[in-house]
Amino acid sequence: MALLSRPAVLAFGSAALLILSAPVFAQTPPAAQTPPAAPAAPPPPPPGWTGSFGAGLALTQGNSDTSTVNVAYDVKRDTGSNVLFKSAGLYIRGESEGALTTDRLAFDARVERKLNARTSFYGAVQYLSDEFKQIDYLVSPTVGIAQQLVKTDRTEFAVDAGVGMVWEKNPGFEVKTDGALTAGQNFKHKLTETAEITQRTSALWKMDDFDDGLYIFGLGLAANITAQTQLKAELLDTFKNKPPTADVKKNDVAILLSFVYKY
Repeated sequence: MALLSRPAVLAFGSAALLILSAPVFAQTPPAAQTPPAAPAAPPPPPPGWTGSFGAGLALTQGNSDTSTVNVAYDVKRDTGSNVLFKSAGLYIRGESEGALTTDRLAFDARVERKLNARTSFYGAVQYLSDEFKQIDYLVSPTVGIAQQLVKTDRTEFAVDAGVGMVWEKNPGFEVKTDGALTAGQNFKHKLTETAEITQRTSALWKMDDFDDGLYIFGLGLAANITAQTQLKAELLDTFKNKPPTADVKKNDVAILLSFVYKY
């Protein structure tokens, strides 16, 4: 057998080395590792107790001496559960030439249980005392359904309807007890980052006499002074279709100016 020449040996060895190394060079480089996604930010904690307190004072002197005081509050407790508590109240007292012209106290309290993101079942009670509407007191506990129709960063709109009882006491008359139907709506819209408009309506009808209805309409405009304070102007219209006597007017309108502290 003839020996291979030296050049042939070198050529054979180079070819063998290339064949053996080909799989190494042909290997696909490992895919780049995708960095793990950043953990999602935890949701903000529930607000807990929030609300506001407002007060206003109007004085005139000269041809007539008048003074009007209004004090209002609203409070909400939201712990992040399905249960929400809300309450609001208003007191107005006015005098003219030393005689009392306005003396009105109204407040309500409400507990809601969420059925889903927009629907709630609630139990509520409202109270009204108005000397010049000749209402010693009107108390109405109700239960019902509330529906959030619109809820965005700028706009909120909700409606509700309920059923319950009503007790009304008028001067010189016995307490009247009746079934009650209620309905209401609340609207809030941010005009700018520092100003908002609010509007609310509520109605209460007595089951034995639907003409004996109590209607309350409110329209307000608030402008922030700081993050926790604002100036607020509100028009409040209270209409009772059947006052106790013919001497009592059905409609009362008040314009309230107040300084509000939010917490």
